Amino acid sequence: MAKQKARPAPRRKDRRLMAPVAGLLSGIVLLLLAAGLFVFANTYGPGPSAKSGNVTAVTVERGQGLNAIARKLKQQGVIRSVTFFRIAAKLDGRDNALRAGTYEFPSRLSMIGVLNQILEGRVVQHFITIPEGRTSAQAVRILMATQGLTGDVEVPPEGSILPETYQYEIGETRQSVLDRMLAAGRETLDALWATRAPDLPLKTKEEALILASVVEKETGLAHERPKVAAVFVNRLRNGMRLQSDPTVVYAVSKGEPLGRGLRRSELDTPSPWNTYLIDGLPVTPIANPGKESLKAVLNPPPSKDVYFVADGTGGHVFAETYEQHLINVAKWRQIEAQATPALAQPVKDTGK
Repeated sequence: MAKQKARPAPRRKDRRLMAPVAGLLSGIVLLLLAAGLFVFANTYGPGPSAKSGNVTAVTVERGQGLNAIARKLKQQGVIRSVTFFRIAAKLDGRDNALRAGTYEFPSRLSMIGVLNQILEGRVVQHFITIPEGRTSAQAVRILMATQGLTGDVEVPPEGSILPETYQYEIGETRQSVLDRMLAAGRETLDALWATRAPDLPLKTKEEALILASVVEKETGLAHERPKVAAVFVNRLRNGMRLQSDPTVVYAVSKGEPLGRGLRRSELDTPSPWNTYLIDGLPVTPIANPGKESLKAVLNPPPSKDVYFVADGTGGHVFAETYEQHLINVAKWRQIEAQATPALAQPVKDTGK
């Protein structure tokens, strides 16, 4: 068998050339590794500490672009790099989906955590409440005094707002919030009207809204609304006048607090709202009634009561006959005299 020839040993020149290449490749690998670690640390690592407290609040305005948002976050000390934030948002593919609102970022939150919070719209929630029984002018004053909203609004028709708690975003217009209140009012009235009891002495949704506003202003006790509604529905059925003090207050002050009792002259002054002098309902609602008052008017409980008067405890006592009502009125007059003897004066018997 022939002997194999031995391979020649690598030349020194080749070894000298490979050494720098290996070193260069190692350097590139280390550089890429360092860059990757740097990117990972800036993206997923802990962010800056909050400048004060444990959270930093930042408001993203409506219409703000990605660059403006990133700069604001950097200025507020929430993120370290505007560039990395922009790149991360673009790589996510939702850089145009950053939602407006006020955000609270915990101290040391990672940049990706900041981005996700904005993309998911996890904002600090802001609410505005319109209490039941407020007039539309009073509701608009609440809206105008609410911080964080923009623009002006005109006073809508009386009774058109649904008293409720509404969420809003910082920078939102007052008109858009008011539009939601008006839409809620229409939708609620439509839905409840569709489920009304048969044979009600109410021909239209507007009449139901008017009567509900009177019920709303007559009692502040939730459990009394159905009873008060039943009294007024019975009065309308029997052709009796409503004789409601709040309707006269509305005629005098458009629903603003008088700070005193009604005067006899005011009870005797004709107006389209004075239900002591007009038959049927006032010409418009006298406030914005809540959902429960609307329900009470559209589905009143069975009752023969046609009178009620204050009972001295914040509620009312009800009666079917005028004779019983007079007894109840006498008891109320006695309570009034004992509470404020110097102020107790004979007043007109309203028959309510």
